[in-house]
Amino acid sequence: MRSEHANPRRPAARGAGDPPGPPGWAFDFARPEDAEDIARVRTLAADELTREYGHGPWSAPATARGVLGTMSNHSRILVARAPEGIVATLRLATRKPWAIDASLFTPVRRPIYLTDMAVAPAFQRRGVGRRLLDEAATVSRAWPGDAIRLDAFDAPAGAGGFYHKCGYRETGRGVYRGTPHIYFERLL
Repeated sequence: MRSEHANPRRPAARGAGDPPGPPGWAFDFARPEDAEDIARVRTLAADELTREYGHGPWSAPATARGVLGTMSNHSRILVARAPEGIVATLRLATRKPWAIDASLFTPVRRPIYLTDMAVAPAFQRRGVGRRLLDEAATVSRAWPGDAIRLDAFDAPAGAGGFYHKCGYRETGRGVYRGTPHIYFERLL
């Protein structure tokens, strides 16, 4: 529900002017009992990228334990829930991930870092990822955040083109642990 006092722990409900979502779907924050489903979505997406582009840094499977380890006071996992269950996920955090070079971004007081985005392959190219990014922007503004920063693999398996189409601006390129990355931001 939208309120005058936004709660960063709870995504805002869709308003009358917002684009309609798929029937029966919801975008909200993950709970610890969702860890197994989130790991499944991340692993399915990683497996699909590996099938399509070969083995790479995108190939690592996720675990429920790893997902639980990222749930903290400094981060939130946002999910898209369909009648079938969780079909997309991303993580928002106030702490900078190691792979991000902060000097490549517009200076802001309160950046939010987006990582671990994944959409189950059966639900890709249906607007779910774009809607999840829109919800991430709404949640980040309420946190409060001034910008969303992220990186994508600079490779055919990377999602740089997707982020660009969703309104993110490329801010630079770099290499982290031997893997080329493209950095993006969206000022809020």
